Amino acid sequence: MFQVYILYSEVHDKFYVGQTSDITDRLDRHNAGRVTSTKHFRPWILKIQINKNTRSEAVKLESKLKNLSKLRLNKFIQKYS
Repeated sequence: MFQVYILYSEVHDKFYVGQTSDITDRLDRHNAGRVTSTKHFRPWILKIQINKNTRSEAVKLESKLKNLSKLRLNKFIQKYS
């Protein structure tokens, strides 16, 4: 099982979209500053996670979500939370 997730940094009003097979470990790594692209925007809050059966499905959804604007990401989160 794979998860596509959206994180939010309230301090910086910034979203981050990713995918993983271990959401707990991944969120810990983001908040510990061990992910280069997100370490400057800590702390991160998990807004939503979507389960997918295969990594291929997760990567496709991740790619689609990464192309959304902040407004559309908010609407996606509201709709599927």
